[in-house]
Amino acid sequence: MTKTRAAARLPLNEILCGDCTEIMEGLPEASVDLIFADPPYNLQLKGDLRRPDNSRVDAVDDAWDRFASFEAYDTFTRAWLAAARRILKPEGAIWVIGSYHNIFRVGAALQDQGFWILNDVVWRKSNPMPNFRGKRLTNAHETMIWAGRDQGAKYTFNYDALKALNDGVQMRSDWVLPICNGHEREKDAAGEKAHPTQKPQSLLHRVLVGASNPGDVVLDPFFGTGTTGAVAKMLGRDFIGIERDQGYIDVARARLDRVRKFDRTALEVTAGKRTEPRVPFGQLVERGMLRPGEMLVNGRGQQAKVRADGTLVVDGLKGSIHQVGAALDGAPSCNGWTYWSFVRDGQRVPIDLLRQQIRAELG
Repeated sequence: MTKTRAAARLPLNEILCGDCTEIMEGLPEASVDLIFADPPYNLQLKGDLRRPDNSRVDAVDDAWDRFASFEAYDTFTRAWLAAARRILKPEGAIWVIGSYHNIFRVGAALQDQGFWILNDVVWRKSNPMPNFRGKRLTNAHETMIWAGRDQGAKYTFNYDALKALNDGVQMRSDWVLPICNGHEREKDAAGEKAHPTQKPQSLLHRVLVGASNPGDVVLDPFFGTGTTGAVAKMLGRDFIGIERDQGYIDVARARLDRVRKFDRTALEVTAGKRTEPRVPFGQLVERGMLRPGEMLVNGRGQQAKVRADGTLVVDGLKGSIHQVGAALDGAPSCNGWTYWSFVRDGQRVPIDLLRQQIRAELG
């Protein structure tokens, strides 16, 4: 195989054919926002798997899932993870999915490489394949590891968007979603399923909505039939796919040609207050929206005077809108924006309305 050279540009919205480690080593450093990886699981299957009626199960027995030993698999894992970490931006993150066959080894390798695990997420399959031999529990889930590039690094987490997606309830780390089947399953030229482990679109939708933003670059080093790319394209993200099997690439390209990006308004998701522009209280004073000497009032009718530097003073207490509010209530903390009001035409008006006015001007 020809050695890859350092890329002069990111090959956005392309599928690159070859070994994922070599190709990632040729991409620019710190250039990718998010990686979703569905590596070989190293299932270690021995012989055919059959149903009770003796019909053969179309299990994962492809060459790409075979490794000579656990040591060989660990060497492979360490290599692609090192290449992946190099191309992630400092605020970037990675999601890796696996089963009990490999996910614990991958998790240890992630930590050894310097990644910082944020969550493990259990994908509980609502329609799992039964255990035909009846010798073990039905394997009804897979595990995803979500990790930041470094400990303490900033990362994208659209908390409010996932909460909205979950009918207003905080998203948990166990996701009940069906496996890929029916019309969603990509077929080859013979009408058979094109890939044995194609992931459902719903799974990637949830990951990308929660952990990336429109315009981000999402890379999948084990692209398969392109679920990551298809969902990224729909959601207004750029993708880079890496796949060494030309047959899978052909299916993925045909699939991506059918995908249409959602319109701009459909790409917008619910944003929390923490994502809104920060507005210091002093800016209200600077702009004359509140004047030095004006009185603010809390819910019990206690008043505090606004000073020229944006602090408040009352009964010898001096400090920010938050500090003075907390001191008056004897509380450890206070949200001064919702605690204080000013009076206009005999009516109390929350100072937060003035903050929202400035945020609206900031867009």
